[in-house]
Amino acid sequence: MFVDYNALLIASASSGTSMLLAILVSRIHTYKERYLVFLTVGFGLTVLGLALMGLRNGRYELMTLVVPFTILLVGLSFVYASVRTFLGNTNIWPPIIVGLVAILVSQSPYFFGLMGLGGMLINAVNALILFLCALEFLRAKDDPRPVTSIIAALFLLMATSLFNSAVMLTLRHEWVLYPADVMWWDSMNAISELIGVTGIGALMLVLMFGRTSRRHRAEANTDPLTGVLNRRALFARFAETDIVPGLPVLQFDLDYFKQINDHLGHAQGDATLQAFAGILNAHLDDAASVARIGGEEFCMVLPGRSRREALAIAERIRTGFAELSLSCGRPDAIATVSVGLATGGETETFSSVLSRADSALYKAKNAGRNVVKQAETIRAA
Repeated sequence: MFVDYNALLIASASSGTSMLLAILVSRIHTYKERYLVFLTVGFGLTVLGLALMGLRNGRYELMTLVVPFTILLVGLSFVYASVRTFLGNTNIWPPIIVGLVAILVSQSPYFFGLMGLGGMLINAVNALILFLCALEFLRAKDDPRPVTSIIAALFLLMATSLFNSAVMLTLRHEWVLYPADVMWWDSMNAISELIGVTGIGALMLVLMFGRTSRRHRAEANTDPLTGVLNRRALFARFAETDIVPGLPVLQFDLDYFKQINDHLGHAQGDATLQAFAGILNAHLDDAASVARIGGEEFCMVLPGRSRREALAIAERIRTGFAELSLSCGRPDAIATVSVGLATGGETETFSSVLSRADSALYKAKNAGRNVVKQAETIRAA
């Protein structure tokens, strides 16, 4: 045999241990999400199972087969659970059921001396679990497709190798005597496990840190109360000096907002802001942006929209918010919003359009509130 089977198993366990340590370290620097707990336990048990298989030194006794294979199956079931939760599926009953059935089906033959049948079944159920993990990554949508595709391919590599072993054992028809000699497919399994454990562990870390980076970036650009963009994010998308011909900008200010906080409490004030943000989000398209730029001040930018369309959107937002009939702390009065609209001139900067929309907003305030006012259109020279 051109490679040492036991050495390959120990190498796989060593590689898995390195990945396990990296995952443990990552938990210190990331949120303690449930998939990290499952992945830590899964990798730990998988590493232990591989190590015990490598240390049995050719002995095919009941305990040297049942113990490591059971540990390996439990570990793979936890890995399957971590994959599902990592990709957004919170239902972990399938991994639990698959794991329990796999242990019962694959380990039972060993207690009746059917080592060959047991070997066939253990390879088949391991292949099934790995295939299910691959299927989850093939369905993934929110993570980079090249990375998830490679992870799926590595799971399929291990699944295919194990399935091939199950087929070869079946073709030999040796249900009672399990050969002490290591066959070529055993070596292929060990090689695929070494490649798979190392590759999947490393790429899972890549995905985890990528998610953490995106989350931190989103948090830095998002208003924590309302979930819309903050002022910083707005000006990252539209620089103050950008020339924005024809760009509609809406400025919003909640009417009598201070009275809501003073008379109804800040909790009610926060709820009112969140309700208004919900109205704004309901009128967003893929190109539009909405940001909270002050206490009760919001801005909506509508690329690709005409002035008439922007005015219609402003009116729908104004009336939609009024229809919520939220109390504003004044007798027989509801929370309303005033709106200012401006569109960019031929050579006008974003900062200038924003300023004119703000001026239009103050006209709305002075006109009695709960209205939309438009800034004058800048004509080309």
